[in-house]
Amino acid sequence: MNHHDAADHAALLALLLALFLALVVYMRLARRARRRNPVAGWSRRRTACFATGLALSAAALLPPVASFAHADFRGHMVQHLLLGMYAPLALVLGAPVTLLLRAMPVAGARRLSAVVHSGAGRLPTHPVTALLLSTGSLVVLYFTPLYNAVTARPAGHWLLHAHFLLSGCLFAHVIAGPDPAPARPGVRARLVCLGCAIAVHAVVAQLMYGGFWVDVHAPVAEVRGGAEIMYYGGDIAELLLAAALVSTWRPERRSRSVARRAVRA
Repeated sequence: MNHHDAADHAALLALLLALFLALVVYMRLARRARRRNPVAGWSRRRTACFATGLALSAAALLPPVASFAHADFRGHMVQHLLLGMYAPLALVLGAPVTLLLRAMPVAGARRLSAVVHSGAGRLPTHPVTALLLSTGSLVVLYFTPLYNAVTARPAGHWLLHAHFLLSGCLFAHVIAGPDPAPARPGVRARLVCLGCAIAVHAVVAQLMYGGFWVDVHAPVAEVRGGAEIMYYGGDIAELLLAAALVSTWRPERRSRSVARRAVRA
């Protein structure tokens, strides 16, 4: 085993340990939230979503997906979808911030809530910021020499994984997350933002399939296969995100408020 393999294995073990600890902490917080408020409790569906997100993250980083990704650009794209779209949606639907607020002491919860509602908390959770970091970065990654430079080193792989996961979580949180997001606009504006992401994904995949401007050092068959995986796999993930978004829509509340205004008029 050479130095790079040893470092790669050490990073993988550290990451898997972090995922396991995240699950343990989440479960402990859920138990504490149930004890503090037995009536409200904590949804087992939220817990299952968070655990699913961690499992998808681990699946992306372990063989056979990780081995496939190191040897084939199509594997990289599978890994990209798991880390950047599927796992983030499941993690976000676990509502970890809401759980933390419920489980923390009142003073700590107030401080965390103040951070979430501060200007520093609003900027990254703005839809445009999330769109640029998650979807806009694909243009820079695949149509410049950045992908080849980043993936040439083991550390670059891990930075890329972190970017996919964090930016994916941010976008899913902004679009359909149950956690508080002060900068989050209404459902219609979020649907427009999601539509822009879908359009960018489709255009990037089609340009990649056609070989236009793409800068990925891989055989043509692999690049085309990766483009197909991005196109169809991304569509499924975006449909799931759209379903999660629509599930937050409560048109009856809007109808009631309109009716009240009409009565007052």
